[in-house]
Amino acid sequence: MKKLSIKLKNCYGIKNLEEEIDFSKKKAQVIYAPNGIMKTSFAQTMCDLSNNEESRDRIYTDRETERIIQDENNQKLQPEEVFVIKPYEADYESPKLSTLLVNKELKKEYDEILAEIEIKKEALLIELKKTSGLKTEVEEAVSQVFTKEKNKFLVALGRIENEILYEEKNDLEKISYNKIFNDKVEDFLNTKGFKEKLAEYTKIYDQILSNSTFFKKGIFNHYQASEIAKNLKSHGFFKAEHSVYVNSDTQKKEITTEKQLEDLIQKEKETILSSTDLQKSFEEIDKKLKNEDLRSFREYLLNNQDILPELSNLELFKEKLWKSYLVTHIELFKALMDVYNKGKKRIQEITDEASKQATRWQEVINIFNRRFSVPFKVAIENKQDVILNRVSPNIQFQFQENGDSPRPIERNKLVEVLSNGEKRALYILNIIFEVEARKEEHQKTLFVIDDIADSFDYKNKYAIIEYLNDILHEGDFYQIILTHNYDFFRTVSGRLQLWGYNYNTIKSKDGIKFVKAEHYNNPFKKWIKNLDVDEKLIASIPFVRNLAEFCGHDEHETKLTSLLHVKPDTHTLKVIDLQNIYREILHNKADLVLTNPQKNIIDLIFEVAEKISQDTEMEVELEKKIILSIAIRLKTEEFLIKKINDNIFVNELKNNQTLRLVEKYKSLFKNTPAEQENIKTIERVNLMTPENIHINSFMYEPILDMSNEHLKNLYQEIQALRA
Repeated sequence: MKKLSIKLKNCYGIKNLEEEIDFSKKKAQVIYAPNGIMKTSFAQTMCDLSNNEESRDRIYTDRETERIIQDENNQKLQPEEVFVIKPYEADYESPKLSTLLVNKELKKEYDEILAEIEIKKEALLIELKKTSGLKTEVEEAVSQVFTKEKNKFLVALGRIENEILYEEKNDLEKISYNKIFNDKVEDFLNTKGFKEKLAEYTKIYDQILSNSTFFKKGIFNHYQASEIAKNLKSHGFFKAEHSVYVNSDTQKKEITTEKQLEDLIQKEKETILSSTDLQKSFEEIDKKLKNEDLRSFREYLLNNQDILPELSNLELFKEKLWKSYLVTHIELFKALMDVYNKGKKRIQEITDEASKQATRWQEVINIFNRRFSVPFKVAIENKQDVILNRVSPNIQFQFQENGDSPRPIERNKLVEVLSNGEKRALYILNIIFEVEARKEEHQKTLFVIDDIADSFDYKNKYAIIEYLNDILHEGDFYQIILTHNYDFFRTVSGRLQLWGYNYNTIKSKDGIKFVKAEHYNNPFKKWIKNLDVDEKLIASIPFVRNLAEFCGHDEHETKLTSLLHVKPDTHTLKVIDLQNIYREILHNKADLVLTNPQKNIIDLIFEVAEKISQDTEMEVELEKKIILSIAIRLKTEEFLIKKINDNIFVNELKNNQTLRLVEKYKSLFKNTPAEQENIKTIERVNLMTPENIHINSFMYEPILDMSNEHLKNLYQEIQALRA
């Protein structure tokens, strides 16, 4: 992506914005936007795009919204190509975390083995569902029966493989697992009353069976007899004119046809089940089954009375049923176990190797632990399962502070003990996971970064900037970095070498536009080289005053202070006085010549401030804001001195002059209704301007962070005050 075209209309307060961002030389751009201009609205609009949602205006909902974000080929950015990093989201966790835990080569081989197993497994499961009557959860049921765990289906089959291979078919395959083993039926079968009645029934049944000349308890029952009959029939035994002898009615009887054998088995079975004692016992059981929830089971039992003895041991009966189902589908079972057994050894080798490997996830943790200063460490408990079984990572935290031994701690508890900055660092960790995952996937991404470093100490703030610099050099990553903090704006511009690719925002009645930012690392060099420009000359006064103070030029310091506060000589100081001071203090300015040498400096300040205040599209220029701040204070002090009307008090003022004048004014007029609005306006002056002018460093960020409109409006309000 070489260029990004942005056209927004009525998006969360952005009335109109049409800009083109050039990524052809630098893949990051940083935009400074004072509070209330557009930063959050722009981020929200891009967030809508990433979520594939429409944007809107929250207040003027009837206004037509337009959002067009496209590249140099007029191709719209797709939702997956945009990722908005908000200042802070307490609950954010990257959905791509697990992708960083995967070694791609191992994962590919593992998945190929599993894919083959999955095909065979699915074929078997389809038939098991039909036979058992279960529509879902067949895997869980089998696993639970043979391993007592729900997610060990293949392990369960492995445990009973030999039994299934040598197990004979029986009539249990006709029994519907679903009709018997559901929660309500199982709860009933385990009740004391039913167990007692079932024990009586089983005792009678066993007694009758032991007296049978045809069936033998534990050796040969009607299931086995029926299976023999089927086999003889299927192999054409009787058609070949063979016969068998069976014990029946205390004597041996020759059976020469299929029907004779089937009739004999059925008769013996009916004889047993029709026993008066057994029927009486069954009726006692039937009385227990009158509950509405057991109706289906009761009906099933009436038609399958012969399964009653099996219900005395439910767990064993479950095993018998699943084994019978598997025997029924023996060929599908064999096919599955064949591929499973072949792949099992390699799966274990891959699993062991995956558990030991330091993956991209660990690299992310190393990035975080190396760069960010926080009292916790991060690990993953179930790394093997995440790598191979696609389960969600279970992140484990360990808290460690001041050299104490580390303590495991849950995430919610950890959040309770962290500072705001440390909580944000935890958020940044998840952001890094997301970024690194996109890097692994080679996902083209525009990152919209909304004041990510807010509330961080300097060490962690620089750690963030360092990371932004890292991803600046990724192939298909682009960044729009938004901030209302000029210190961060300037630092990012410098560390990422974005001078010329950084912008200030200007808001007018027609909308918002981006303008290339001034280089404010050392604005005084620029001002001092251009002292013939009124704006540069006035803006340099606070700085030169500081130099006079540092260099011991007390007289010059006093005169320059009179241009920042109203003193007895404020209205008499002329441009030529400023010229003489600058000649002496500033290096290489000994021959400085200023225009209009006889002009009163305070008049010049007010003229320039008036012009700035009327500029409808004032750019975010430091000197203009300083001039407005100086003029606001001077106008305010003129008003206060006139209202207080106490020369002795005023002449004795040394330090904190504006503050003390305000306090005096408020004490004199606190009970005067007509002055209350004036007091409110003047209090805003005291809040907005003192530290922005008298500052003994190069840190003018507070005034740069202040809105142009706020300063212009305040200047006009102060002008309107009448003593």
